[in-house]
Amino acid sequence: MKHTLTISALALMAAGAAQAQELRFMCYQDGVECEAWADAFATFEAENDGITVIVDEVPYAAIIESLPVQLEVGEGPDLARVTDYGGLARFLLDVRPHVSDAASIDARYGQSLAWSRVGDNAADGIYHIVDQLTATGGFANATLFEQAGVDMPGPGATWDEWAEASRAVRDATGVDFAMAIDRTGHRFAAPAISYGAALFDDDGHALVIDDGFRAFSEQFVGWHADETMARDVWAGAGGGTYQDAAGEFINANLVMYYSGSWQIGRFDRDIGDAFDWVATGGICGPAACTGMPGGAGIVGFNHTQHPEAVAKVMEFIARDDVQAQVLARTRNLPANANLQAEGIAYEGVSDDVAAALTAFASSVPGFSDTAFALQGYQFNRAVYTTIPARITQAIVGELSLDEALERLEQDVADAIAAAQ
Repeated sequence: MKHTLTISALALMAAGAAQAQELRFMCYQDGVECEAWADAFATFEAENDGITVIVDEVPYAAIIESLPVQLEVGEGPDLARVTDYGGLARFLLDVRPHVSDAASIDARYGQSLAWSRVGDNAADGIYHIVDQLTATGGFANATLFEQAGVDMPGPGATWDEWAEASRAVRDATGVDFAMAIDRTGHRFAAPAISYGAALFDDDGHALVIDDGFRAFSEQFVGWHADETMARDVWAGAGGGTYQDAAGEFINANLVMYYSGSWQIGRFDRDIGDAFDWVATGGICGPAACTGMPGGAGIVGFNHTQHPEAVAKVMEFIARDDVQAQVLARTRNLPANANLQAEGIAYEGVSDDVAAALTAFASSVPGFSDTAFALQGYQFNRAVYTTIPARITQAIVGELSLDEALERLEQDVADAIAAAQ
């Protein structure tokens, strides 16, 4: 009898071990994202007996360099926090067949889900959940506007209105620069779309130089010629080199700066109470009032031995209450439509920072579908790096604008062909 009980006990232990599922989650963080998810997974594990999630924090370089190599040979973690959805698309797990309410995830994460629905991936697949949405938009030095006695443009204001107001403030206060935009095609894309640029042809291929793209390009080059734009941000570098103007804004030498939500923490730290600044939200052109989205998200991989368990984690990550808790701690924008509408109760931030985060989050629902499509485009790096190279040549007079745009279109086509 004792022998029989021992065998039964061993059998039960073996069955329990077989049911236990350990998932590895490769995570990078800009702030405390990995720590926040590790804490949140304690709740997940309490709700899902037998599933354990091990968070392996790594540098971002490991995500963009080591992870793809592992995936190529069928190895690597079960889940990871990534930014290159298009580049990793063929390795991603579609959790739609395994989640309990796919329609709810579709409704809440809508446009951002399309970023990984590329290549052979299903058009309705659920391959990732964004946990750090970024958005491009403007920042204005409110103190300079007040000193100049110039009314700051409000919600729905156009690029022309901001240019006129910023020039007036610059001239009244004696600062050096009215406006600046980061030197990257990612930042250039949003106003181009707002001026009517389609970017893609009917087959979904970029980059198309149409009337909308040309209209903003002419405006942008013109703003450099009349010194509305801080010239050295774009003209001071060559090729696809990235350059920003954050330092000039922090030093109160720039009236209006177009960058993105990731600058909020830096401005809070480096500006302090030196002057008042505000986030402007989206800026409008004749066709739209869009910014460009971006950010990081969590994916599962199709080599996992536990697809159902990975799907449970992904559905947990997508929950409103879980996202709200993590975002409040990490001070990131929500990709979740419900939380965009309700707002996030951010922890330990000033009223100004909370207002800036809210302004960016509330602008996202109005972003163009084209902006989301470009962010998920498999070859968007070719677009983002080639635009500054050729537009800069028009700014400094090396090429006419017509020549620059013609070469830009061909450069992108050549870069995509080489990548393929």
